[in-house]
Amino acid sequence: MEIPGENGVGPDDGGLGQDPHEQSADIASLTGYELIAAFEGGELTSVEVAEQLIGRIEALDSSGTKLRSVLELNPEVLEEAARLDGERQAGVRRGRLHGVPILLKDNIDTVAPLHTTAGSTIFGDGSPGSDATLVGALRAAGALVLGKANLSEWANFRGRPSSSGWSAVGGQTRNPHALDRSPGGSSAGSAAAVAARLAPMAVGTETDGSILCPSSACGIAGLKPTVGLVSRTGIVPISVSQDTAGPMARSITDLALLLEVLAQAVDDGEDEAASSSRRPRQMRTDYSALLGDGRLSGLRVGLLRGRGFTDYHPPTDAAFVAVAEALAEVGAGLSEPSLPEGPFFSHEDEQTVLCYEFAEGLDAYFSRRSGGKESSPRTIEDLLWHLRDDPAERYDLFGAELVEKAVAAKADGAAAYAAALANKTRAQGFLDDLFSGPEAVDVVAVPAMPPAWLIDHVVGDQVPGTGWSPAAIAGYPSATLPYGSIGGLPVGVALLGPAWSEATLLRVMFALEGCLGPELTRPMPGFAESVSLRAL
Repeated sequence: MEIPGENGVGPDDGGLGQDPHEQSADIASLTGYELIAAFEGGELTSVEVAEQLIGRIEALDSSGTKLRSVLELNPEVLEEAARLDGERQAGVRRGRLHGVPILLKDNIDTVAPLHTTAGSTIFGDGSPGSDATLVGALRAAGALVLGKANLSEWANFRGRPSSSGWSAVGGQTRNPHALDRSPGGSSAGSAAAVAARLAPMAVGTETDGSILCPSSACGIAGLKPTVGLVSRTGIVPISVSQDTAGPMARSITDLALLLEVLAQAVDDGEDEAASSSRRPRQMRTDYSALLGDGRLSGLRVGLLRGRGFTDYHPPTDAAFVAVAEALAEVGAGLSEPSLPEGPFFSHEDEQTVLCYEFAEGLDAYFSRRSGGKESSPRTIEDLLWHLRDDPAERYDLFGAELVEKAVAAKADGAAAYAAALANKTRAQGFLDDLFSGPEAVDVVAVPAMPPAWLIDHVVGDQVPGTGWSPAAIAGYPSATLPYGSIGGLPVGVALLGPAWSEATLLRVMFALEGCLGPELTRPMPGFAESVSLRAL
């Protein structure tokens, strides 16, 4: 279903529907679940799949369309795939993801021969001394690490104006639906690669929108878990109170499967937020078994309108009617909760918190990673000097205002941080009011954001409104799923839930996916140079 834009602008008719690398299209379009079935049935091997995806990445990413979504291929991927194939033939299954290729955002630590750069040249050719905790969980489940995905440098916490998906190491990631459009950020490469069928799944990270934004922009599903469900140890940090990693995929069954594995990355040591003791008693993380039957009878969904959730892009609001209709069709009870009169969160308070926590967290990360090497960065001040001094970092375009604010907060920001952190509880209180009381809802549904904006390295990102920030600030889970397009560009719904409600969000997404159908929820990108204006 093509939802027309304000002026009836539709997709570019030229080139759409024809995959630019047809020889890999069939295998590349398989979901993780479909690959697992093909492995078990002897129809495919992990080596065959890896070879096809490598060829596709080389054709679409580094040449041809130049998506620039993959920073680095794992140089040992074929050897690892052969090892996993051998284990399968011997009757050994490491776990649910045995042999399935996965991309990792390049702020997630991986040992040599892979690197971890956060998109910056500051680390040179060095690699961390250990995998992130979540990478260990993925390897234990048999996942095949295909490579590292490009990202907005420093997860888009560097300066303004910024361009989502740009990094000094990887250049500008592009949106596979229209190459002059932003992929969103900061998990830009993860989203663009999954949408372009370069991998069935990817792991992204989010502080505020960094999974939901690129997933919506590129037309895939993404889920930001409750802060503490997945260990952050070995992830380049921004905020200890908001950071989390999460799954990105083209199907909800894949999303649930990947989250099951990520939820095994419990950290009872370094990351206090991800300790097993914080999880509710008897909380289940076998999310694949909790997707339900596609019906939402008895579930209450609140549709929020106004106050920043709607009214910032009329075509997006008009398109969102399709979500409400689908929810009603699968049996959900719908309501429109009223919004409070006063402010329920402040981006200014959020930035104060993030700057202070970024300085503290980055110093700790640098210390952990350096291993005593004199050549390694040690402090956030080292980062600031590097951004100003290295021409590849393009300080002239993208600045370092947020890093500068973080340096200042480190020196004299404790009082402001404490006050802003206390104010952040307004976002949690706003959501708690929605999820409790006589008119409580189980899930909130809002438009995620408008279609992807034009890439602009002078003016920077231009996003008139989004729907996910209250959940990000509160540390609560949120998710997005495509439901149509405007002018040939995907649009997604944002779903927000209370803490530890990932199973409920996935159940809603699974029901929507079944009701709307794969043409809407798994859009195939056209790799158009630009959105057509022929209809004007």
